Amino acid sequence: MYFRGPAVGLSFTCFFLAFYFTNKYVLSVLKFTYPTLFQGWQTLVGGLLLHVCWKLGWVEINCSSRSEVISWLPASALFVGSIYAGSRALSRLPVPVFFTLQNVSEVVSYAILRFFFKEQYSYSRVLSIVLLLLSAGCLPLHDSQFDPDGYFWAIIHLTCVGCYRAFQKTLKSSMLSDLDQQYINYVFSVFLLAFASHPTGDLLSALEFPFLYFYRFHSGCCASGILGFLLMLMSVKLRSSLSSGHHTSWSFLAKVTTCGLSLFFFEISLTVPLMLCFLTCGVGEALLVYSERTGI
Repeated sequence: MYFRGPAVGLSFTCFFLAFYFTNKYVLSVLKFTYPTLFQGWQTLVGGLLLHVCWKLGWVEINCSSRSEVISWLPASALFVGSIYAGSRALSRLPVPVFFTLQNVSEVVSYAILRFFFKEQYSYSRVLSIVLLLLSAGCLPLHDSQFDPDGYFWAIIHLTCVGCYRAFQKTLKSSMLSDLDQQYINYVFSVFLLAFASHPTGDLLSALEFPFLYFYRFHSGCCASGILGFLLMLMSVKLRSSLSSGHHTSWSFLAKVTTCGLSLFFFEISLTVPLMLCFLTCGVGEALLVYSERTGI
């Protein structure tokens, strides 16, 4: 029992690293920038695997209440917005910059819960929010790596993620488990992204993709779908078996590991201002972990 938490945490970290590296490779190296198809494929694989696990009795899913399902649909719409915009942002931004901006989602959820639902937060939590916002705000916009489109989609991504987390916390009366919620997200995403693939032009443009018949592209897409599903399972397992503070700790470790190793695999020009932004972001997230684990 003692090793169950660390084993799940290490598995989560490995799947997190592999998932984002695979996505970055397909999106930036192979340049498959058709998010309705790429994210639609990932959610289709995730939904099918989760459905199979449910039918085999490996996981429990209960979505029989129509009112509960309908009440969760706004969150599913935010989920689609987050993965669509996140895919576009990750294809254009270095991994550490992407996560620095993504962490501002904590600011969005904090603002919603604080000003609309009057939730109280500790000074350490507020300070962590300020540091996360500062780290994103001081990213060097004049740098040659600055990509306006990448930042635009990153802002949409972090807004959707922050609103999703706030919605999830405020829906306290819901009987839906984490797996129930994810199952609805998968089904909703598959249908919405499938219908959007033609109007957005992704469906026809993908036919001209130069690596469409290459094994590297096929293996990357297959790996992204399977890794995304396994990462989701590990995340749910981590939340259910450990406290929120421990879950936040493992998420922090996974992000730091992914960002650090990405410097050796993907192109990025490190400058002093950029390093200071990453350091500020790391301190802010570490303080967030501290406030979660100590409950102050």
